[in-house]
Amino acid sequence: MDMELIPAPVRVGDQARCGFLMDRATTVTAQAGTESTERWLRATIGAAFGLSLAPGAEGGDNTIRLCIDPALEPEGYRLSTGDGRSIEITGGSAAGVFWGAQTLRQLLGPEAFRRAPVSGGAAVRLEFTDIEDRPRFSWRGMMLDVSRHFLPKDDVLRYLDLIAAHKLNVFHFHLTDDQGWRIEIKRYPKLTEVGSWRTRTKIGHRASEVWDETPYGGYYTQDDIREIVAYAAERHIRVVPEIDIPGHSQAAISAYPELGNTDVIDTTTLSVWDTWGVSPNVLAPTDSTLRFYEGVFEELLDLFPAATSPFIHIGGDECLKDQWKESATAQARIAELGLADEDELQSWFIRHFDTWLTARGRRLIGWDEILEGGLADGAAVSSWRGYAGGIAAAEAGHDVVMCPEQHVYLDYRQGGGPDEPMPIAYVRTLEDVFRFEPIPPGLTEEAARHILGTQANVWTEVMQNRSRVDYQVFPRLAAFAEVAWSALPAPDDRDFADFERRMTAHYARLDALGVEYRPQGGPLPWQRRPGILGRPIEGAPPNV
Repeated sequence: MDMELIPAPVRVGDQARCGFLMDRATTVTAQAGTESTERWLRATIGAAFGLSLAPGAEGGDNTIRLCIDPALEPEGYRLSTGDGRSIEITGGSAAGVFWGAQTLRQLLGPEAFRRAPVSGGAAVRLEFTDIEDRPRFSWRGMMLDVSRHFLPKDDVLRYLDLIAAHKLNVFHFHLTDDQGWRIEIKRYPKLTEVGSWRTRTKIGHRASEVWDETPYGGYYTQDDIREIVAYAAERHIRVVPEIDIPGHSQAAISAYPELGNTDVIDTTTLSVWDTWGVSPNVLAPTDSTLRFYEGVFEELLDLFPAATSPFIHIGGDECLKDQWKESATAQARIAELGLADEDELQSWFIRHFDTWLTARGRRLIGWDEILEGGLADGAAVSSWRGYAGGIAAAEAGHDVVMCPEQHVYLDYRQGGGPDEPMPIAYVRTLEDVFRFEPIPPGLTEEAARHILGTQANVWTEVMQNRSRVDYQVFPRLAAFAEVAWSALPAPDDRDFADFERRMTAHYARLDALGVEYRPQGGPLPWQRRPGILGRPIEGAPPNV
């Protein structure tokens, strides 16, 4: 049966039987534990078709029945119209029921993705449906960088809806970097008073001569964060907050100069960085720095409860060590601890917070640079510099999220044409993402079990607003969602023609949602950015 679903389900029945007519009398019958999906159905499907979807009586007809069957995999589900008297969605857990409801929404057509009825009628027919489905990976994520360019809270909530619509279940929230600190920490108010604002912003690549001289910034209050986390939890999305240490910390140092290497530079002269790249200004490896960030993480753990945010991301990437090499304080710390070099000093820094987080029931995760100098015992790795870091971590028994830049960095350009806006790095087309394989070839079966899953990363240096984020993320996120969810064959054996055919229906859904995606024919005139320098890398092969 052709249902044009994305991501593709495991099994779709092919039987000619009755469908289901959803009308003003249709109810929702929700088993205990499925209340979040019940609320979501009323707020989305009900609003789209002008239906109340009132609570129904157990065993009644003309209802959408939500059930949990622990015999199914936790995020797996069955969706069926049965004999035509009800729609039944059964999940292995509340999350499985929710993913089944996302499939139902797709089956109801693009009108189901609107906020109010457009056809005038309040009845919609669902043809016979019999689907069994489950995800391939437990970690299906998207990372959103809000430090380089800030997205207001409502735009973040919108992206949670968009990733939920694609059955992704992890939102990696990149909250701090050299160019801005985006989360309120009450004991350190200058982090947002000073660290969330820069005086101007580079437009395009860091070699560009174009500047926006308008002061730029923004941050989320703690209540904003609580709202975002609760909104995500209703959609069965885990939020992984990232506070970058010990590198990518110039915004924090500009707010509290004592955090920097004060015996090397005058940190009181630093401001929030207004350009892109990797800043040399990194945290000093002092006890006072450790205590400061313990205070930051104490507030973070309160904002991101363990039930929905078991992992805390500490960055750990691109920490330039030139200042440590020049710093008498850093060299004294190396000698005191009996370390070999600055790489081991970074490892000591990471291990401190791994121990600190573990003692509080959380797990540390960081970019693959945390492998340098020795990997913290309980840490997990986000493998971004190709597969190599993830392979090394998995073979050493550490859990891994595969997000290699050569495949799933969605800030990278989607075409090689001259009209691609602010082109960055390699060309990565919709088909390239569709053929990405998260598990590297040659891994032992034991090591492969440490691949938790995969995520797509959205770095926003050249994405000033929601429209630009939409353009870079879509439609490629749809292909990524299929890679993360569906049991696909080997990359060369995947049927991209069938995926493109199903995307025809999916573009209509994205249109209804107001997503300003990149058309497959290339950017529309208002999506181009002529005269603004990017950083294209011609002919660079994937470094796998």
